[in-house]
Amino acid sequence: MAAAIETKLYVTNFPSSATRQQLQQFFSRFGRVQECASKVNGCLSTAEIYDPLKGTWTTTGSMKKSQRVEYTASVLTNGKALATDGWPNLEVLKARGNGLLTTIDTISADTTIAELKKRVAQQKPQFYPDRQSYRTEPTGKSVKDTQKLSELNVDKIGKIYFKDLGLQIGWSTVFVAEYAGPLFIYLLFYIRPSLIYGSSAASKPMHLAAHLGAACWTFHYGKRILETIFVHRFSHSTMPIFNLFKNCSYYWGFTAIVSYFVNHPKYTPASFGNAQIYLGLAIFLLNEIGNLSIHLLLRDLRPAGTNERRIPYPNKKNPLTNLFNLVSCPNYTYEIGSWLGFSLMTQTLTAFLFTFAGAVQMTIWAKQKHRAYKKEFAEKYPKQRKAIIPFLI
Repeated sequence: MAAAIETKLYVTNFPSSATRQQLQQFFSRFGRVQECASKVNGCLSTAEIYDPLKGTWTTTGSMKKSQRVEYTASVLTNGKALATDGWPNLEVLKARGNGLLTTIDTISADTTIAELKKRVAQQKPQFYPDRQSYRTEPTGKSVKDTQKLSELNVDKIGKIYFKDLGLQIGWSTVFVAEYAGPLFIYLLFYIRPSLIYGSSAASKPMHLAAHLGAACWTFHYGKRILETIFVHRFSHSTMPIFNLFKNCSYYWGFTAIVSYFVNHPKYTPASFGNAQIYLGLAIFLLNEIGNLSIHLLLRDLRPAGTNERRIPYPNKKNPLTNLFNLVSCPNYTYEIGSWLGFSLMTQTLTAFLFTFAGAVQMTIWAKQKHRAYKKEFAEKYPKQRKAIIPFLI
């Protein structure tokens, strides 16, 4: 199927009585010249007129918007020829600086962005597909891999803008690293090493809240690692490698300051004793189960190996998923609840700070996802839902 729609009239020196076959042969030769040149320097937009008396070619008007090969030509009654359709080339420009990255020859309007990434990677191996991002304007939003060039009007414009996402690393790798760190770091403080707490710290009694805190922390991050391996289905396979250091710094750093005080020999237990400790533990466990329930529901919502997104609805068999009736991201709601329970149980300022920081970040993510749901599903999306906090946010 032809990709381009631009047309242009070319005047020939052939008499108007020339047969279609003669003129088509002329354009066939012209097409071969273009095709031959495209193998070396890309497609051409120039045209030439052949003078059969002199046996010479002279240049004439060019296609202004895009070069092309393998177009079709027809003889008109006035002796002119109509060149239509064909395959254009595509200029891949750098979003920053507008310099030319490469030119993709003879590309179809039905080509998807995912296919374009593969074509670019063939010419520029350092930019493997996961490292590439495209947009129709230098400062515009990235387009989806499933979109076709024709949908973006790129086949008519003849150019698209490329952004280098930098070195990439797998999502699963990042998640396992950022969650494995807290497991080891917390347990390191839990055994009260003499290097941190002094030589006599390990022999001093440890409060019930400290033991339960270590168990809850280990349970949470152990669950996170197992979910990453067996439950989560990611819409993107990679992320910038910088995120590995950013995410690990956040999780590992907060783990250190939370566990340092909870496991300290001078730790002061909850103000209301065991009642407060067990209440916090119950809140933590209930929300952890709720969080897992939402993750399992979301996994079943997206078929394996796809980026398909559907409107999530509660699972009638699991009442903990009913939170979907009120918010778009109940997994974040439950996680905030888990850390509130942990903070109540351990009653340390650093635990509450960790909970607050996490709540702020998850609220930002939830509002972004909520807007994306509403934009994608429009009137079909439940209007009563908030982003993360029922009836409020």
